[in-house]
Amino acid sequence: MTDLADQFRPITAEEWPRFVRTMRTTFGHDHSGPYMDTPAPVAELDRSLALFDGDRVAATSGIYSLEMSVPGAVVPTAGVTWVTVSPTHRRRGVLTGVMRRQLTEVHEAGREPVAALWAAEWPIYGRFGYAPAAWRGGWTGQTERLRLRPDVDCGTGTVRLVEVEEFRPAAATLHERVRRFVPGNMARDERWWERRLHDSTELAAGGPPRQLALHTEADGTVTGYASYRVRASWTDTSEPEGTLTVEEVRASTPAGYAALWRYLLGHDLMRTIEYPHGPAEDPLVHLLVDGRAWHSRPVDALWVRLVDVGAALSARRYPAPLDMVFEVRDRFCPWNDGRWHVWGHPAGAYSDRTDRDPDLVMDVEALAAAYLGGVSFAALQAAGRVTEVSPGAVTQASTAFSWPTAPWCPDQF
Repeated sequence: MTDLADQFRPITAEEWPRFVRTMRTTFGHDHSGPYMDTPAPVAELDRSLALFDGDRVAATSGIYSLEMSVPGAVVPTAGVTWVTVSPTHRRRGVLTGVMRRQLTEVHEAGREPVAALWAAEWPIYGRFGYAPAAWRGGWTGQTERLRLRPDVDCGTGTVRLVEVEEFRPAAATLHERVRRFVPGNMARDERWWERRLHDSTELAAGGPPRQLALHTEADGTVTGYASYRVRASWTDTSEPEGTLTVEEVRASTPAGYAALWRYLLGHDLMRTIEYPHGPAEDPLVHLLVDGRAWHSRPVDALWVRLVDVGAALSARRYPAPLDMVFEVRDRFCPWNDGRWHVWGHPAGAYSDRTDRDPDLVMDVEALAAAYLGGVSFAALQAAGRVTEVSPGAVTQASTAFSWPTAPWCPDQF
């Protein structure tokens, strides 16, 4: 195919059913559930791209206009989604074409210096400059071993089960306050809260309903929330072996966080507690009598791509002073290729092109991996992904790019 990127175009609302059918077929999902005939409220059809083969959609992609927390700041982020290529059109450069079209359009618009996605497979997106920058914990444990330490302060607040009408505004207010301190967290407007709390798909599949809890102080202030599901089960000998699956636990105080977990761990008839999308560095480990009972199987979550290296590096903050030159190699987005002077500290940052000799040399994937503060340049150097030119530059960059809170993205898109 020649000029493949030019063969993609946004779809219309009338074309959505064909678009989503191709997408769900390629992912192996059934053709049921909400939004099969009309786009979801979060959909942005003007940012979709489709490749048509006659009347049939052969490839799909889209972008959500997001805002992501990064160390010390928030940045507009292109949330890449809906990426599929039909088996009939693979090995023809279709995916490369759509990735090139997407990134070029984002760059030319000049609004989003960063793109992010959830990768279906690890090997796919590195060749387009993406790298895993946030991890999910994959936590699980047996309830009889998950007990809080006796010295844990759970405060004087209360945990209440509430309906969604009470939960959503309270949780949204708290989330907006706490998410700014966690790199990788996305802003949630009303559309995204509606998507997160929409429960019909799970129930239609025979799954348990979502349960919603708020932690409230004596003065009525909400200082935490939790969403979870309980699935009852019994052994052949009538022993309870239910599973409680935690979707999200957020709190604005340590006591609120501890109180919510005390409540969750105290459910009767549960043999197993799961928190598959929890943070890779979960404070719960430090609240338990036996931290080994809370098992983690980390896996990559959010992948990041710097669309505009200079703007992206200028947008975040650096906990230690930084003044060095990065030579960045970007084969897929040549506008990033070259040397970038990065000057930063806790209150601000600036990055621009320079002719100075580099202190560090790396590909854009390595820079993307380190961007949220969860991957150190020292680890990337040990893997041969970063070359130190100036002695001590790796140590300085690793310190400056670090962040006290590990990156985490609980929102799949």
